Amino acid sequence: MKVLVLEDDESLKSVLKKRLAAVGFTVECACNGEEGLDYLLTGGFDVVISDIMMPVMNGLEFLSAVRAKKIDVPVILLTALDASGDVVKGLDMGADDYIVKPFEFPELVARIRLVTRRAAGRRENTLTAGDLTLDLSSRTAERGGRVIPLSAKEFDLLALLLKNKNIVLTRDRICDSLYGADEYLESNAIDVYIRYLRKKIDDGAAVKLIHTVRGVGYTVRE
Repeated sequence: MKVLVLEDDESLKSVLKKRLAAVGFTVECACNGEEGLDYLLTGGFDVVISDIMMPVMNGLEFLSAVRAKKIDVPVILLTALDASGDVVKGLDMGADDYIVKPFEFPELVARIRLVTRRAAGRRENTLTAGDLTLDLSSRTAERGGRVIPLSAKEFDLLALLLKNKNIVLTRDRICDSLYGADEYLESNAIDVYIRYLRKKIDDGAAVKLIHTVRGVGYTVRE
């Protein structure tokens, strides 16, 4: 597991790096949110531990920038005992958890494991392509932060395409997946639903996600 620590207190940062590495984590450190954001944009981090009070870009500003970029990495805030207002604000902004200084190291490790398990569960229920997100649990779709209303059949078709992202699905494959053997189906039904999806998903978007492979079928690719 790869951990990013944002902390401007050099002694605490050094202790966290050594102790997290000792329990098997790969650790990178930054002294403020701006530097941390540069690290995070390189990708590959499983969790961020961020102090709130930091120079240049504080922890809440860092969190706001991360969520604005649609980066869903779990973030644990480190906070002072008397900073309950900052904690509430941070949780409202998308922080996954917080821990109050001074803290016991085993508690921090437990919280890291908890938020990463939660994040893994969320990802299992979420399909994405570019800025398009499909939540299988709530059966909702968003693109670029815009909620997209879909009928039940449109949702199922889009989910099928996203589960097979970059794979061309034939009309027969789509029919077999979406319809029972006893359901009557118009010959152009799949083409009609693809047209509906394109109108809702791709119209007005700079990047088109739904593609036709002529003579074969359809695919979603970024």
